[in-house]
Amino acid sequence: MTHSAPAARGNGHEGDSEFGFWREHTHINLSPVAAPSILGLYGFAASTFMVAAHLAGWYGNETTTPLVLAPFVFAFGGIAQFLAGMWSYRARDALATAIHGAWGSFWIAYGIYHLFVATGLVPGTGTSAVAATAFGFWFIGLAAITWVGAVAAAAENAAISLVLFTLAAGATLLAIGLIGGVALIETIAGWVLLVSAVLAWYAGSAMMLEATFKRVVLPMGKRGVEPNAPGRKPKETIQFQLGEPGVKVGQ
Repeated sequence: MTHSAPAARGNGHEGDSEFGFWREHTHINLSPVAAPSILGLYGFAASTFMVAAHLAGWYGNETTTPLVLAPFVFAFGGIAQFLAGMWSYRARDALATAIHGAWGSFWIAYGIYHLFVATGLVPGTGTSAVAATAFGFWFIGLAAITWVGAVAAAAENAAISLVLFTLAAGATLLAIGLIGGVALIETIAGWVLLVSAVLAWYAGSAMMLEATFKRVVLPMGKRGVEPNAPGRKPKETIQFQLGEPGVKVGQ
């Protein structure tokens, strides 16, 4: 949903009178677009769950399994999540744009890399220590971005913050394990990423259920937003900050 307002035709007053002025002079333009982060969180959750379960040793091997996973994570975790990031840009959600854009790009690159491995153009991480080290460096940048995102999310939403804190921790451990060649740390990283995937599934489900039932079903710990308890209707407010009367920011 996007909100827009024409130029003011008069001067508002401070306090309640100013809010009332903008409420009376604001035009609301509705656009039937769902919250992009629902798709982004689900794409991330499904892709991360499958790859992390493999890292944790639940199934598969080091050669065939990543190649089988690559097409799905390329499409759902990569393309779908990246698109969610770009739609979040339209929703003026800086945090979702950065995180979905970064991790969506990673999953696209993950699929391309394993396609190259399958065709013999580059060595895989399971057979080459040099490749494993290079792959580990991917996660240094991702971890740095995600740690900042986790801190930013803490100011808005506890559920999203937990998703990102566990994701950042898992990415950090994976970088250490791959670069240092320590299989145990890679396995631990897989377990931490599994937690992040489950939390992302919860957050995406909470957003979808709230949108369909028009009330809070699963609490997300939103900051500064009331009500946030199950069964209560989300509060709708008119926002006019940063010199943009009537423009609502985010999802």
